[in-house]
Amino acid sequence: MVDPAADALSLPEDWPAHPDLSLSLNRMGSFDWDLDAGLMHMDEVALAVFDMDPAEYDGRPESLGRRVPPSESVRLDGMVAQALKNGSTHYGTYFRIRTRDGGLRWTHTQGFIRRDGNGRPHRIIGIVRDATQELAESASRREVDVERRRQTSVVESTTAALAHARTVQDVIDVLKDSHGLEHLGATSVVMGLLEAGRIHLVADGPEGSFVPGTRYTRVDENYPMSEVVRTLAPRFIESPEDFAGSYPLLWPHITHLGITAAAYLPLIAQARPIGALGLLYSDKNGFTPDERNVLVALGSSIAQSLQRAMLFEQEHDLAEGLQQAMLPRRIPDIPGAQVAVRYRAARLGRDIGGDWYDVIPLPGGRVGAVIGDVQGHDTHAAAVMGQLRIVLRAYAAEGHTPATVMARASVFLRELDTDRFATCTYMEVDLATGVVQVVRAGHVDPLLRDADGDCRRLPVPGALPLGLSAEFGALDYPVSVLELDPGQTLVLYTDGLVEQPGTDLDEGMQWLTALVRNGPADLRLLADQLCEVVDERGGDDDVAILLLRRRGGHAPQAGGRLRQHVAQNDPEALRSARHMIRAAVRAWGGQERSDEIELAADELITNALLHTDGGAIVTLRMLTGHERRLRVEVEDRSSALPRRRDADPSGLSGRGLLLVDRMADVWGVESRGGGKCVWCEFTLPDRSGEAREIRRDIGPVGPGNETGSRRWRS
Repeated sequence: MVDPAADALSLPEDWPAHPDLSLSLNRMGSFDWDLDAGLMHMDEVALAVFDMDPAEYDGRPESLGRRVPPSESVRLDGMVAQALKNGSTHYGTYFRIRTRDGGLRWTHTQGFIRRDGNGRPHRIIGIVRDATQELAESASRREVDVERRRQTSVVESTTAALAHARTVQDVIDVLKDSHGLEHLGATSVVMGLLEAGRIHLVADGPEGSFVPGTRYTRVDENYPMSEVVRTLAPRFIESPEDFAGSYPLLWPHITHLGITAAAYLPLIAQARPIGALGLLYSDKNGFTPDERNVLVALGSSIAQSLQRAMLFEQEHDLAEGLQQAMLPRRIPDIPGAQVAVRYRAARLGRDIGGDWYDVIPLPGGRVGAVIGDVQGHDTHAAAVMGQLRIVLRAYAAEGHTPATVMARASVFLRELDTDRFATCTYMEVDLATGVVQVVRAGHVDPLLRDADGDCRRLPVPGALPLGLSAEFGALDYPVSVLELDPGQTLVLYTDGLVEQPGTDLDEGMQWLTALVRNGPADLRLLADQLCEVVDERGGDDDVAILLLRRRGGHAPQAGGRLRQHVAQNDPEALRSARHMIRAAVRAWGGQERSDEIELAADELITNALLHTDGGAIVTLRMLTGHERRLRVEVEDRSSALPRRRDADPSGLSGRGLLLVDRMADVWGVESRGGGKCVWCEFTLPDRSGEAREIRRDIGPVGPGNETGSRRWRS
């Protein structure tokens, strides 16, 4: 009787073998794909199957893409997506990879799908292995059946791969990588397109096979592609002698390729030739009837896909040209600011959208920055965008406040008799003071990047999109005021940059904020990086980007102006107006009189809000002349003129105009249409910073009394 203990002592120490060792010795690699994180771990054997160095792999499935031909990638993605969708727990398939030396070899993969309690897939664990030898042995055992299936399925497989081709280059890539053409045994593929009576060679292979002088050939020349285009009939060359005798101009240049047969097919779409396709063979003699039928059908399928791709490129180029024509041809140089703009059309579909940007120079060292998006993705959206951009620019240039610019643009869009609306953000930036007035109409919030690179979202109060606000009579657009310090950058963009399928807007905003924070400091490089991300991601929405950075050392200009509307019962607007006044006084060098100016302006605003039925419009401007004077204007809709009166010692009113009279150098009232404007002026120190001496009178002053330097005017 055998002692089990003694028998166990005779076994190897590593018995039984660990599963990892078993997989490795049999050239089977493993992977673990985290679907939530988008990361895929590949062990060394798995990477070796893909002929990839571990140092080249960054843990993302997309990095394996260069090893998988496009046609195979489409098939693999479709199979995995179907398994995830239909509730499967397993999948498996054979596919080909391209090795470092350019060759193709078969690989097999199978995976197990792990799902959570709700059935949602979140992880795939599987293996990959080299299946070249396995398929070779299988093919040798079933050579006849495989050959028959190969001939009958080539059109279907190639057509399926061509269904995803959108451009001519996509069609060329499919033909070069299509396993159907490889099954036919073709050594190389050549393709030419018919252009103005000439055939333009757009694809040739393999490397070194191009014949000089054949990039463009006439249809009436003695070349095989010219012949099939003229006759609209395929040409099958069954021997080297046939080739040499039929085409003596071409044959001497390709004898080194060892060509023994060739098939040239006319590419016909809608009963007219659009080009020709040539398949060259180095180990074939003659074509069977079945092979000829397969090739003719293949040519028809390729022709349809090629025509579709050509039409797509033509329409997309036309649409993108229209879009570019609607955008500003150039961005003007803005003293005191650096600006970078970009536009990227959608990578999916041929239609264009209504995304736009604009930079508007305004008087007094100010600049308007606009970003917007008209609803829809078609030429009508682009046409509406062009009209809206022009009128919004005109309203801003006329000197209207940001809120009025938005309201008028909304009314204009409503009167266009279109069913489209538009989201928009308009900013008026005073580059001397750094004061920014922002109006948002249903658009995404802008970002602000600091000089040190930190970036944050600016939650700006907004109103309805343009067109809708006029439709519902909600034309009161709130104005937000913020300060832009030298070196800070405003980041404006359309929603195509942050909206992605499967994620909400907040996630997109967080992603963009991190991208801008870690992006290059140079504004143009940052804009380019954002566009590169858009190009890599693709998508079905256009993207417009506008970056504006305030430069340091920009001196304020005479004639500069800031304006803010303050509605009744709107404390936020009143705070914004005070913020604007404080920032303007500081930037214009009026720190020594800032308390007086702020107090006087506050009194005028308060009087307008308390003693009139409507709101007030506050305007600050620098006046030209031999001395620097800051003027504060407060407009309201009441025609009743204010009067200065002595305050009751026990009362709370009557002191407003008295304070203005004491603090301002001069003040007065002007009638303006349906209302009036109460104004006051203050002399500021000169630009060297030396305070200008101002005579201060404390005696009583009033209408007609011009005692000292302070006067009242009406």
